[in-house]
Amino acid sequence: MKLNRRQFLTVSLASLASFSPLGYSFPTLGTTTNSTIKPRRLKTGNGVGLISPAGATFLPEEVEIVQDAVKALGMTPYLAPHLLARYGYLGGTDLHRAADINQFFADGKISMLLPMRGGWGCARILPYLDYQVIRRNPKVLVGFSDLTALNLAIYAKTGLITFHGPNGLTSWRGEQVNWFRRVLFAGEKLNFANEADPDDRGRLMRVKNRIQTITHGKARGRLIGGNLSVISAMVGSAYLPNFAGAILFVEDVGESIYRIDRMLTHLKLAGILQNLRGFIFGQCTNCAPDGGYGSLTLEEVVRDHIQSLAVPACMGLQIGHLENIVTLPIGIEVEMDATDGTIVMLDSAVN
Repeated sequence: MKLNRRQFLTVSLASLASFSPLGYSFPTLGTTTNSTIKPRRLKTGNGVGLISPAGATFLPEEVEIVQDAVKALGMTPYLAPHLLARYGYLGGTDLHRAADINQFFADGKISMLLPMRGGWGCARILPYLDYQVIRRNPKVLVGFSDLTALNLAIYAKTGLITFHGPNGLTSWRGEQVNWFRRVLFAGEKLNFANEADPDDRGRLMRVKNRIQTITHGKARGRLIGGNLSVISAMVGSAYLPNFAGAILFVEDVGESIYRIDRMLTHLKLAGILQNLRGFIFGQCTNCAPDGGYGSLTLEEVVRDHIQSLAVPACMGLQIGHLENIVTLPIGIEVEMDATDGTIVMLDSAVN
């Protein structure tokens, strides 16, 4: 049967709507949930699923190191079937990496999913995740950098509180472990502020870890955020949560100032910045200006985009690619103080 152009398009679109190769679900805009789900608090002996949802893990020794960290936390590590798989720079194919996440969310032995590292690749697997399984089996998902894509997509699609926090191969020094335990084991409502630097001891003023206030004031709202590059790259997809009424925090690493400018411009043009209640720019590690004195500074770029919003805003909080990665819940109500540079959790992040 010969089809005319209109008939062909009708048949083609109908076919696409029903076509789901290997579990791929085509994104539908505006499907984010309004309900909030908390994972259960962690306990000694709980199972931790180690996954490689982004960059590849090449060395078995690295797996052993992370297993040691999990055991030192009093928990039991379980290795994902494709943990040491490799597809170029990725930790296995998209389907394999997504399958590991789906399997661990469905597994009753697992209470937390812990990625080995970031890198790149989490956004590629978002269409293959089983969000119904994730919603029915709420668990702790923690990570930062490229894991921003997983954290935000799962929160947007299921309402599950996720956590901007350590990857497996981060330092796990005392301060990082303490914050991790208090948020995820004890369920405490914590007050986050920059730590005093030992080099400032005895001085009349703080030199390091200073807060730069863009707009003074306090604000309350859902805390949402993560890596700026990842968030910018997800704009226009169905995997970002609704930012209206939120307090947005961003951080980045190794980006030129003009690229930070471009990404904030992208968020502004997409309408993400306009309805925020507050804004926090954490650390931009190794983010150098371009063109010497001809460049805009990072502070100038942030002020250009944020000051006109007339909402409490600051920069310089110790959130980012740092030695100690603080565990911050995504989706929990908080109060920020842009003058003091603090974030106060108004609710526990776990049940």
